[in-house]
Amino acid sequence: MSISGLGSTGAGFQPVIMTAYSIACMAVTAMLRYALPGMVCLTLLACGRPATELEQVQAHNELIVITRNSPTTYYEGPDGPTGFEYELAKRFSEYIGVELRVVVPANFSDILPLTALGDANLAAAGLTVTRKRQEKVRFGPVYQKITPQLVYRSGSTRPKTLADLNGILEVVAGSSHEEQLEELKKDYPDLSWQTNDELDSDELLILVWEQLIEYTIADSNELSVNRYFYPELKPAFDISPPEPLAWAFPISEDDSLFNAAKTFFSNITEDGTLERIIDRYYGHIGEFDYVGTRRYQAHVEQQLPLYKDLFIKAATEIGMDWRLLAAIGYQESHWDPDAVSPTGVRGIMMLTQAAAKDMDIKDRNDPAQSIEGGARYLAKMLQRIPERVPEPDRTWLALAAYNVGLGHLEDARILTQKNKGDFDRWVDVKENLPLLSKKKWFQQTRYGYARGLEPVRYVDNIRTYYDILVWLTEQDSAEKTAVQPPPQFDSPAL
Repeated sequence: MSISGLGSTGAGFQPVIMTAYSIACMAVTAMLRYALPGMVCLTLLACGRPATELEQVQAHNELIVITRNSPTTYYEGPDGPTGFEYELAKRFSEYIGVELRVVVPANFSDILPLTALGDANLAAAGLTVTRKRQEKVRFGPVYQKITPQLVYRSGSTRPKTLADLNGILEVVAGSSHEEQLEELKKDYPDLSWQTNDELDSDELLILVWEQLIEYTIADSNELSVNRYFYPELKPAFDISPPEPLAWAFPISEDDSLFNAAKTFFSNITEDGTLERIIDRYYGHIGEFDYVGTRRYQAHVEQQLPLYKDLFIKAATEIGMDWRLLAAIGYQESHWDPDAVSPTGVRGIMMLTQAAAKDMDIKDRNDPAQSIEGGARYLAKMLQRIPERVPEPDRTWLALAAYNVGLGHLEDARILTQKNKGDFDRWVDVKENLPLLSKKKWFQQTRYGYARGLEPVRYVDNIRTYYDILVWLTEQDSAEKTAVQPPPQFDSPAL
């Protein structure tokens, strides 16, 4: 009888036996991944195949991500590690079920070589996708676009083209900006520049601000953030059209982790999470106001010390960062205890008579009472926002209610739902608040007309004031260090 016959014995059954064995290995591996992660690799090897990169990451329960310290990537905030790239990486590590380990090499120029050598699973550092870089690493999905810009300091002559440069142009060594200058030199033969392998882009911006160099090149998102701290920095012109940002992975035939990242970005794009994260870090950055920023920094130095202890005391009682409460006070009155609006609200926190009565505040012009009343009123607004709403959306919604009233905020949330948005997400609600001033829409609401654009600007301004205040109050602090010390890689940087 043929060995493939149903009644045969011996070799004819080997393929069936092997299939069952493979299925058993897969089942055991799946169980071990949840029960004994450290055994996964051994089990897979015993079953006849090596573990994939994703399975190895899960077995070690650690995703190693290379990044850099900057306001747009990763830094230590008031509540611990934060930053746009950090939050994305943290969410990805949770998506694949492992812990995140962040490492920060000494120099930016080390990031891609170390990634290419496989000393980390990926690099999440605000990296521009370029042809030259694609020869060393492979890039995941594009999640943001930026524009590289030539930066100079106000007070000096603004160059209109690269031919107009009159001074030192310095860029980060190994950056995409260096690549761009090499290409542009073909059109500008006299173009010259210096590279710095010790300082990051943010630090070169400070050198321009300190007038130690005349120019640098920075991505538009980095410049927008840093201008609130160094208002004299200005963009002269764009170096190129908008360019994509993406994570970098080692080039490998193993696509398991790479494909997991592709699925992750697809998911957070479709469900709105990516949009919400972008809004969290960049949504409040609008058209730059040089005069307003400089005035605010002067008030922080001159006015804030008079009321700082009051803000700290009131914020502590409601469990809030005092700097956020102070930012609200500045938005309301510029920390003027005698401020009065045409509608009769008054004091540092600009309390209405009704709010003051509700909070049992006798004298709205008394700084201590006003700040205490404002803090308690904000706490009340926070309590009225559903607990299911995650932070920081819950705080932004509460601030909008503080400004426009809880009734109007609820109207806007209902309109958000009608317009197929998420009424628990600030990024969606802020798009619908301005509709409260349009007859077509406010006629559909319970509380009617409101100046809906006002709370949007109100929240955006407070977020900006808060960011600046956090930065200013931490300037004298000890230099922050990364959560994990930079690792000692076995492979040298290229």
